[in-house]
Order: sequence, then C-alpha cells, then structure tokens
Amino acid sequence: MKHLILLNDPPYGTDRSFNGLRMAHALAKHDPEAEITVFLISDAVLCAKTGQKTPDGYYNLERMVRRVLSANGRVLMCGTCMDARGLTEADMLEGATRSTMDELAQAVLAADKVLVF
Repeated sequence: MKHLILLNDPPYGTDRSFNGLRMAHALAKHDPEAEITVFLISDAVLCAKTGQKTPDGYYNLERMVRRVLSANGRVLMCGTCMDARGLTEADMLEGATRSTMDELAQAVLAADKVLVF
C-alpha cells in the first residue's frame, strides 16, 4: 500500500510533525512492504534541517526523518517553502529531496492513503 503523509507544522512548538513522523514509523513497522512518502511543506521543511540540537530526553525531528529514510521511505521537501526560509539542499538531511507542487500532486494521485498533519 502507498501512504503519503503531509506535514505542515514546524518541527517544534506543536506536536503535529512529531506525530506525523511517529505514524510513518508505525506504518513501516507494521507493513514492511508499504511505500511511505513524507512531504514536508510550509514550516515542516525545517524538520529535515541538519544539525538540530535538542535537550536530552526530548524528541529530535532530524533523527525521526532519518529513520523514515533508513526504512526506505521517501522524504520530499517543498522547494518554494525552502526558498522562502532561506534553506538550500546543503542545509538539509542527505536523502531528503527538494520537490515541487507538481510532484506532490503526482504523489497524491498515486497514494492509496493520504494523511495530513
């Protein structure tokens, strides 16, 4: 099954991106054959920024995005949103891919399930 998870919120300050990534991990755990795509849009593009420093015992979205990638999931980042925040691909996790609204539209059409956080 193809799952598309759209994240809109910043990595910290709300729990929506955290919970969306938790869902991606749970889907990968319970269905190893699943195709999981996470699309980061708006402030959620910051979830894939490298060098995040969080206090001990606090969740770290960079590590959570890396887990999606290591489970053979795809992480796509809205290029327009990256530009608006002054982010380049060099600022982002290796494996996360700059993307477009057209690619998001294709992912929506191909997905069996779309979850929005």
